[in-house]
Amino acid sequence: MVESIARNPSPEPKSALRATLLATREAQREEADHAARNEALARRVMAAIAQHPATCIGFYWPVAGEFDARDALAVWLKLDASRQVALPVVVERHAAMIFHAWREHAPMKAGRYRIPVPLEEKAVVPDLLLIPCVGFDKERYRLGYGGGYFDRTLAAWPSEKKPVKIGVAYESGKCDALPHEAHDVPLDAIVTESAIY
Repeated sequence: MVESIARNPSPEPKSALRATLLATREAQREEADHAARNEALARRVMAAIAQHPATCIGFYWPVAGEFDARDALAVWLKLDASRQVALPVVVERHAAMIFHAWREHAPMKAGRYRIPVPLEEKAVVPDLLLIPCVGFDKERYRLGYGGGYFDRTLAAWPSEKKPVKIGVAYESGKCDALPHEAHDVPLDAIVTESAIY
């Protein structure tokens, strides 16, 4: 098992730390325990979701070795016909994202950055978000890909309807501290294959 290479605060800029964490995450995909790690992460994601009365969950299409939550959310959907899940859609560069409803086996199309989005453009407003993390720290700050899309989306969200924000990461992305700016807000929880923080 690959240990985290970011246990201590790093003087590296975010981009260098991001590259190192992404390389570590990609290397883990080749390890013998990768399937077991994903099963453990799926169980913890479902446990974290169960702590909130969510009716619509926004999540992400997995890229670059991210945990794939689609199977777990398909099961969650089948438990209650009134539930919805949705994927983020980048409508405009450097703008807040919107969410389109998704279901298992739904027809997809290539979105911006060639990330799949639902072919049907049914806009919904999630009350819980699963947010991918390249890295995270003990204060629940997140290191993403650097595009700022989730930050802008959360900043533009109506204050009376703020969603529960759950980061999804592998334990190897855990850092003692991450650089963050005044506009950064910690997530409500971070879920890994080993723990819910």
